[in-house]
Amino acid sequence: LTLCEIFLSLLVKFLDADKPQWLRAVAVESIHRLCVQPQLLRSFCQSYDMKQHSTKVFRDIVNALGSFIQSLFLVPPTGNPATANQAGNNNAGGTVSAPANPGMLGIGGGVTLLPAFEYRGTWIPILTITVQGSAKATYLEMLDKVEPPTIPEGYAMSVAFHCLLDLVRGITSMIEGELGETEMECQTSSEAASSTTQSSEQQELQSTADEMDKEIVNRAVWEEMVNACWCGLLAALSLLLDASTDEAATENILKAELTMAALCGRLGLVTSRDAFITAICKGSLPPHYALTVLNTTTAATLSNKSYSIQGQSVMMISPSSESHQQVVAVGQPLAVQPQGTVMLTSKNIQCMRTLLNLAHCHGAVLGTSWQLVLATLQHLVWILGLKPSSGGALKPGRAVEGPSTVLTTAVMTDLPVISNILSRLFESSQYLDDVSLHHLINALCSLSVEAMDMAYGNNKEPSLFAVAKLLETGLVNMHRIEILWRPLTGHLLEVCQHPNSRMREWGAEALTSLIKAGLTFNHDPPLSQNQRLQLLLLNPLKEMSSINHPDIRLKQLECVLQILQSQGDSLGPGWPLVLGVMGAIRNDQGESLIRTAFQCLQLVVTDFLPTMPCTCLQIVVDVAGSFGLHNQELNISLTSIGLLWNISDYFFQRGEIIEKELNKEEAAQQKQAEEKGVVLNRPFHPAPPFDCLWLCLYAKLGELCVDPRPAVRKSAGQTLFSTIGAHGTLLQHSTWHTVIWKVLFHLLDRVRESSTTADKEKIESGGGNILIHHSRDTAEKQWAETWVLTLAGVARIFNTRRYLLQPLGDFSRAWDVLLDHIQSAALSKNNEVSLAALKSFQEILQIVSPVRDSDKPETPPAVNVPVSVLLGSISGPGLSRPFVRTDSIGERLGRYSSSEPPVVTDELEDLNLWWAAWNTWYRIGSESTKPPITFDKLTFIPSQPFLTALIQIYPALYQHIKTGFNMDDLQKLGVILHSAVSVPISSDASPFILPSYTEAVLTSLQEAVLTALDVLQKAICVGPENMQIMYPAIFDQLLAFVEFSCKPPQYGQLETKHIANAKYNQIQLFAPAEWVALNYVPFAERSLEVVVDLYQKTACHKAVVNEKVLQNIIKTLRVPLSLKYSCPSESTWKLAVSSLLKVLSIGLPVARQHASSGKFDSMWPELANTFEDFLFTKSIPPDNLSIQEFQRNESIDVEVVQLISTEILPYANFIPKEFVGQIMTMLNKGSIHSQSSSFTEAEIDIRLREEFSKMCFETLLQFSFSNKVTTPQEGYISRMALSVLLKRSQDVLHRYIEDERLSGKCPLPRQQVTEIIFVLKAVSTLIDSLKKTQPENVDGNTWAQVIALYPTLVECITCSSSEVCSALKEALVPFKDFMQPPASKVQNGES
Repeated sequence: LTLCEIFLSLLVKFLDADKPQWLRAVAVESIHRLCVQPQLLRSFCQSYDMKQHSTKVFRDIVNALGSFIQSLFLVPPTGNPATANQAGNNNAGGTVSAPANPGMLGIGGGVTLLPAFEYRGTWIPILTITVQGSAKATYLEMLDKVEPPTIPEGYAMSVAFHCLLDLVRGITSMIEGELGETEMECQTSSEAASSTTQSSEQQELQSTADEMDKEIVNRAVWEEMVNACWCGLLAALSLLLDASTDEAATENILKAELTMAALCGRLGLVTSRDAFITAICKGSLPPHYALTVLNTTTAATLSNKSYSIQGQSVMMISPSSESHQQVVAVGQPLAVQPQGTVMLTSKNIQCMRTLLNLAHCHGAVLGTSWQLVLATLQHLVWILGLKPSSGGALKPGRAVEGPSTVLTTAVMTDLPVISNILSRLFESSQYLDDVSLHHLINALCSLSVEAMDMAYGNNKEPSLFAVAKLLETGLVNMHRIEILWRPLTGHLLEVCQHPNSRMREWGAEALTSLIKAGLTFNHDPPLSQNQRLQLLLLNPLKEMSSINHPDIRLKQLECVLQILQSQGDSLGPGWPLVLGVMGAIRNDQGESLIRTAFQCLQLVVTDFLPTMPCTCLQIVVDVAGSFGLHNQELNISLTSIGLLWNISDYFFQRGEIIEKELNKEEAAQQKQAEEKGVVLNRPFHPAPPFDCLWLCLYAKLGELCVDPRPAVRKSAGQTLFSTIGAHGTLLQHSTWHTVIWKVLFHLLDRVRESSTTADKEKIESGGGNILIHHSRDTAEKQWAETWVLTLAGVARIFNTRRYLLQPLGDFSRAWDVLLDHIQSAALSKNNEVSLAALKSFQEILQIVSPVRDSDKPETPPAVNVPVSVLLGSISGPGLSRPFVRTDSIGERLGRYSSSEPPVVTDELEDLNLWWAAWNTWYRIGSESTKPPITFDKLTFIPSQPFLTALIQIYPALYQHIKTGFNMDDLQKLGVILHSAVSVPISSDASPFILPSYTEAVLTSLQEAVLTALDVLQKAICVGPENMQIMYPAIFDQLLAFVEFSCKPPQYGQLETKHIANAKYNQIQLFAPAEWVALNYVPFAERSLEVVVDLYQKTACHKAVVNEKVLQNIIKTLRVPLSLKYSCPSESTWKLAVSSLLKVLSIGLPVARQHASSGKFDSMWPELANTFEDFLFTKSIPPDNLSIQEFQRNESIDVEVVQLISTEILPYANFIPKEFVGQIMTMLNKGSIHSQSSSFTEAEIDIRLREEFSKMCFETLLQFSFSNKVTTPQEGYISRMALSVLLKRSQDVLHRYIEDERLSGKCPLPRQQVTEIIFVLKAVSTLIDSLKKTQPENVDGNTWAQVIALYPTLVECITCSSSEVCSALKEALVPFKDFMQPPASKVQNGES
């Protein structure tokens, strides 16, 4: 052994550079002989290298070979100048031509290139020596020669080269063979062990143990051999690789390196494995370039030489050595700041293929070297300009920026092959074991991290190699996706957040492709049975929601859409994640994102509600609601409200199924919660889960009802109330409490607050060129609409669902809150809202509480109040939950037929509700009609429809509260009615409300006021005794309205114009609207008719007598009667007269009855003054009065006198004396013609009220000489009356005679003639009357006056008028009775 050792050591020494050429050649040959026999080498290694203190023979042999090769390059072989051409004639054969200039090699026509090595100017041809694996030693056989033979140039090099190759081949094949055997043995023995019986087990174990020992020994030998030789081999092979100019030689060198790398890998020798791989990697990359990458320094230091490629002649300059290689590609280096370009030679491509080969075949043993391999491949791919395409495969693409990549045709044909191999390399990862797979994934991830770092801060094209290959690896390893899912997706999520758009786009592409592939893959067990895996796969999709880049979110949503379309039916527990992705879209994320997400949601609602677990329905509601709140696109918001309606329909149709499933789920959760000892927390607890679902829906719609956009509010409001209306019956009874307080009232509060604080600024246009109607052109007006809708909706629910709400404990409190809302809306300074509030008020009051049979009123109610039928068919069609409730109300409702309605509540509570309503009504009325203190153009004055509606509510309300309605309440009512009627209207509204001035029509408000009083009066009429004290108050109220005929009411300090003067069409836009007082005449007249009517019924009532109602009526009528022609409307005084006559015809007998009590004492003077003011009015009849009119008016006066003569004077003894005196004076005054100076001559005759005077005169005469005169007082009256009368006649006659005499031939004025005729007739009547009277009743003085008329009458005989003559004749005839012979004077008692 020792001898052998010494021999081998000497052999190695012979290779030194200072030995002669032939000696070295012989030595190389000898070593070659040894290298061909691996078993021999193995025994060297075992005998020497592994022993302590012995020469490391094997290592030395290898190292010597290495240094020998190096020396050949460094020192040109002596005696063989490199420049001399030399022909070898040995068995190598062929001509060897060395170029004159080793620096340049022209690729010219006809020059054949020999395979050779070239390094730093030393050019050594490669000679083919022998077939591989056998050592034929040429010079060893020539040792007998004396002269050393001439050795052809390159011979030693070639032998040494083959030595190396054979050495590698030998060792690797031997070790791998043995490795394979041991692995096989292990396998068989373990199989055998499992199949043996108990008895032989012991022996088996023994043999296994032996084998284990043997393997340990073997492994030590192998490791030693590799450790001994790898350094030398690597050094030599790298040098040769660098120097090789021949493809075959390069291939051999690479193959040697590859086999060594794989062997080291299998033996687990990391350092040596990495060293060989690094060598191959360096060979693949352009010189200099490689170093920087593999030393992982970031900036690639590149040489700045420029390369030019013109046509097909290629400049070949290599920066690291002058070894001449054909450049096949020029591309951009992958670096932060790429400078210039880099070139790939065919040798680089060859190395690359080796690298791919290594990775492909030996991936399992690469371990951490994947990093090197992949980094190199990434750079090569980059330089070659391969870009990722779908699925992660790399395809030749164009470099995006910088000088474009130039590829020669040679490479172009190779590229698809390379890209194919690359893909196959990653496809083969499915055969790797889990650990190797993790190595691969980790390497890709760290590569990707580097690429991300490089892409930071600039928007250049990033390297997507790693991301693409991660995708590819993921896709082929779907069957064991769980083990790599987390690192894989975790990294891709980071990529998705990268600022470089191309980078993150690919990250998202990879991630979504993986998720989709994962969900469609046929897993075992299938996903439907492996929920954990399904959630694991969907989780990254959810994680993407936290990334803010819109492009990523778009990818995410598109992925969701595709998942829904392909996998929607089988998502199961994945639904919350998927819905969460849609719901995570925020308002500020742009329209397209929101639109895509919304598309997904629409798909879910239309197709997938039945397939998802019921517990997810609430999430669907939330998501749909959140889209409603997005303000990017109005249509989406409106459509999402539509979706909520569809969802509610779905709940309704499948109520039972959903309820069952939710209750089951609830029970499970409750149990879990109890086990953990925590409280189950969900919204709207403790309502049952199905009701909670509804409440969530209502709450969402409630939020949308206060959205800033009016269209959304309107739509949401309508949907909310329709839903509650249509489907509310499904709710448990107790849940209604939550609906009322948490949903409806909460909503009303928010709407009220928003409405009252809304902006009054005008909105110019609705975006774009949409014009806004003037009734919606401020935010305030738009909110008003919402308020109206909400209030009406809530009121409707109270109305239709009262049977459900009333049994709830706090119905009366809810009622009060609702009334409060109605009140604040009614008092809002917005006509639309206030009117709508009253409509809602009417609606909730139309609920008539059902009456028992016993106390049904005999008479129908006076006012036709529309009564909403309390009980329709209660169980609507298709109710999935019939009213089988625990509450007895439900049962009772079910039992009753509609003919006998149930008694829903006790009367007392009901009364309280109505009184609460009355108080609200009173507050609304008194607040809204109270005149403001100051007026400007912004003063709010309630509109007529509002006031009308307000007053119209009263009759319905009164029906419920009449039992407790007292004087105080009547007073309150009166104030409101009075104020309401006094409110003026604005001139621009007047044409629509007021009839034209000429028509005497009441406005609807005035109608309503009278109706209200009418209802009250009828109720008093049939009511108990104690209610009748209210009559006088009603009279007062009506009489106040009567006064409006002459004196319209004031509304605060507001100046109103008379309607006739109001400007209807206001030309100035900004002039404050004028306020027009209504035409109160028709109203006052109607009120007067009501008064007369009522008085006719109630004249005898105690209250009416005691409260001096008659006197008040007369006093009120005195105003229009005294104004007469000055009244605003002529009809007024005429109606007043006829009313007075009617009232007196009833009232006077009553007054006479009560004469003794003195209750009517104050009435008589009032009556006398009224007669006086009317019959002798100070107002002048209008000029255009026709004769017929005048005569008609006169006949009215006559009627009054007739009344006096029939109703008053006959009962003089029951009537105060002063009154009778006043009447007499008045008749006296009337009996004499009053001549007004203002008449024109022609008209005077008409204007004298002949008939009237005559009537007065006759009445006077009648009562002057009535036999009934009993008291001297009355006699005095008649005496005074007569003397006045006669005196007046005398004057008239005298004046007539004078005028007649003066006028000559001219006839006298008609009225004077009429007057004289009248006087003459009067005289004759007088004399007739005097004759009929008992003589003792006639005063002697009277006779004297009568007789004194005679001479005057005689003087009239000369008159020319025939009418006067005939009257005169009649007057003179009665005087015959006075013709008596004169009585003789008696003197001294004698005749």
